[in-house]
Amino acid sequence: MSLEVIYVTRHGFRSNWVVDPKTGEYSTSIPSPTGIASDPELAGYGVAQSKELASHLTTLSPPIERIYSSPFYRCIQTITPTVCALAANGASSPETTKVRGENGIGEWYGMARFDHPSPAEPAVLKKLFDHYDDAYKPAIKPSVNGETLDELHDRTAYALHRIIEQCDREGVKAIVLCTHAATLIAIGRALTGRMPEDIAEEDFRPFTCGVSTFVRRGKENMETGVEEWEGPETRIPKVDWKGGRGVGGGWNVTVSGDCSFLSGGEERGWRFSGDESFDLAAGAAPSLDAGSGLGVVVEGKKTQSTSLSPSRL
Repeated sequence: MSLEVIYVTRHGFRSNWVVDPKTGEYSTSIPSPTGIASDPELAGYGVAQSKELASHLTTLSPPIERIYSSPFYRCIQTITPTVCALAANGASSPETTKVRGENGIGEWYGMARFDHPSPAEPAVLKKLFDHYDDAYKPAIKPSVNGETLDELHDRTAYALHRIIEQCDREGVKAIVLCTHAATLIAIGRALTGRMPEDIAEEDFRPFTCGVSTFVRRGKENMETGVEEWEGPETRIPKVDWKGGRGVGGGWNVTVSGDCSFLSGGEERGWRFSGDESFDLAAGAAPSLDAGSGLGVVVEGKKTQSTSLSPSRL
């Protein structure tokens, strides 16, 4: 048996944080559990979203057998209720209730003139989340010097190639990835093999805690002989995913950004703006919400009534 389905979700509403684009200093009004200002936890509303997400993910077929997440706190926190629900439902393998922290599907910070933020180390995350798999070795880590848009897509494609390879070896049918807005769009493009001419095209829908489903076309055309990543600050190994080819034999998107199970519906979507850095235009604010400084927030369809109040506090 080989991997057939990939579910992809974005973290829930997070606490706010800002970056000074002149100095590269990140700050937040609410301390992060990891001690890293650019690594906020979920807001209360995001916690509620994560529970609704878990209720939905445990109903999907085929069922989730492996969990991969960006190692940033908000993503692990988002997927944690799903881990608990899978465990309560009697997961078939201990590996199903572990979170594999994959830096290759981590956040994108553009081409900043300062160091690219990194998540906490596995030992720290293990203390915060018992189910964090501190033995897992990520396929690739983004450069601390920042990334262009092309580099974001290519490192995401490489990470996906290695994740798919691993899951094929382990004989699992379905997995879930928990990631960030920009990376979710890059994941959709790398899996389907479609890179739009306009980088800002709204081709995938990264609403908070929404779910997209990708079904494999087959593994006959899966690329072999891809070079291994050689370590931090080395080049991204080439994966031939563009032109409709897609990573791992190619995938079709069957569900894009489904939020029907969320009380608040489609919220805080995002798209690329085409910018690759936090450079300030004349008269711009001295600090930026780093979640919107490189893109455009897109509001979707909200439910008419909800018991939840969309606040980031």
